[in-house]
Amino acid sequence: MAVEHIQALDLVAQGDWEGAHSLIQNYHDELASLVHGYLHREEGDLSNANYWYSRVGQDIPENSLEEEFDRLYQLADIYP
Repeated sequence: MAVEHIQALDLVAQGDWEGAHSLIQNYHDELASLVHGYLHREEGDLSNANYWYSRVGQDIPENSLEEEFDRLYQLADIYP
């Protein structure tokens, strides 16, 4: 389980975007890049979001922010 990744997602769910961003920017693994990309997507900074998703070979997802949040939370729950 990726505890820090879940903590970052929990912070953003509570409306603490800055706290989530401050936490996740300390990590550089694949899941952290996805969470980081999600945060910038939520912020509306799509060029920055694209950078973070592209770091792991993905395009910005076409799903809703809510669907992406759920997907990331599920990934974090099974991430080593």
